[in-house]
Amino acid sequence: MVRKKIDGKRLFVLDTNVLMHDPTSLFRFEEHDILIPMVVLEELDAGKKGLSETARNVRQVSRYIDELMSSAKDGEDPMENGIHLGSIPQIGDITKHGKVYFQIREHTDRLPESLPSSKADNTILNVALALQAKEQDKDDGKTVTLVSKDINLRIKANIVDLHAEDYFNDKVLDDVEQLHTGYYQLPDDFWDTHSRDMDSWQEDGHTYYRIKGPLVEEWFTNQCLYNEADHFEAIVRSVEKDENGENIALIELLTDYRTDNHNIWGITARNREQSYALNLLMDPEIDFVTLQGPAGTGKTLLALAAALEQAIELKRYKEIIVTRVTVSVGEDIGFLPGTEEEKMTPWMGALMDNLEVLAPSDNDEWGAAATHDLLRKWIKVRSLNFMRGRTFLNKFIIIDEAQNLTSKQMKTLITRAGPGTKVVCMGNVAQIDTPYLSETTSGITYVVDRFKNWAHSGHITLKRGERSRLADFASDIL
Repeated sequence: MVRKKIDGKRLFVLDTNVLMHDPTSLFRFEEHDILIPMVVLEELDAGKKGLSETARNVRQVSRYIDELMSSAKDGEDPMENGIHLGSIPQIGDITKHGKVYFQIREHTDRLPESLPSSKADNTILNVALALQAKEQDKDDGKTVTLVSKDINLRIKANIVDLHAEDYFNDKVLDDVEQLHTGYYQLPDDFWDTHSRDMDSWQEDGHTYYRIKGPLVEEWFTNQCLYNEADHFEAIVRSVEKDENGENIALIELLTDYRTDNHNIWGITARNREQSYALNLLMDPEIDFVTLQGPAGTGKTLLALAAALEQAIELKRYKEIIVTRVTVSVGEDIGFLPGTEEEKMTPWMGALMDNLEVLAPSDNDEWGAAATHDLLRKWIKVRSLNFMRGRTFLNKFIIIDEAQNLTSKQMKTLITRAGPGTKVVCMGNVAQIDTPYLSETTSGITYVVDRFKNWAHSGHITLKRGERSRLADFASDIL
């Protein structure tokens, strides 16, 4: 559905799922007014119990509404005249916010006969239609808009000629194609246009360049640069302004992990993007790495190989922690017995598959068993459910399937990192299984965009599948 530009004051009718998705959505509509139907409060009451993210959000919404009720001044009728959304101290300026209204009376049925008014979604739709009719009778009536994360409810609203929108405030980007890839292709004439006043030197076995020019302002910190004409590959270490206000970049030549003499735990990169990813994963100065790409591009294998190399060989980290969202592809298999690690085992098939690659048997059963036992001692599988309140010191943390996390959950996980800890988030935004999340609202999209200019983070989008010729062909043709 196309977003229409609407001028003037508006009245937004909120669906329950908007409040469940983002408790602060009450305060995200600027100077416009919002209305909460009574059936929404009923659905919030039904969803308040439990320890899930949705239940916590519902309880926070209820606290906000209670504070708003308490903020109403004596002598005012908040039910009839509305409550200023800016009256809560942490929200602030009343002039920058509209009012919140609650449905206090029954509306005549304006739905087609085919839509039963007993259903909650249809009740919300009926309330919005009644408000629209009421506002149309006024000279300065507001435009009524139904806001819902439920696409089917928005379709029904458009059918009955009611304006409806998705909740856009949680979208990081308008289009996921705008998300930066983590690398930048230099034009063939790059050195002709950027070699003026260029400095180059070597230090501790690394080659550095200090470059000025028009392209420098387009670069991000820790973005990888390449020029196919002369096989030049480098990483941007910093972009600053000199005394004349001109952008100047410090770049460093990358290590080529596609060669056997630069293998990581026996693994070499099979393409350019994998080599860039290993450069970020092996860099002790980069604390946060995000890898995004389709299935079979090597995200898990690269992260595990880098983790084992740095934990066991280089002694940078004391332990490797692997976790992921427990969202099923098919039907839920039900309760799983055992300890936390045993319960997580069915979700960690990808981890076990990659360990077989990283610890080849070589037809020696005893050697293979010993190697697997060694790796299992270093790698701990943990559930996301028990992360709140923890602090991880000198750990290498791998968060798999991060596309199924919300931005709030991503914040909860990343802020668990203590001194000396590195966090790697991996995901594929084309495989989102969580309700109400999309490519533009996914947690991994959120952190890639927010961390893109931090000096201690890096991102790479992997594009080429390296699993097998069968998997590559299936990805392209199916």
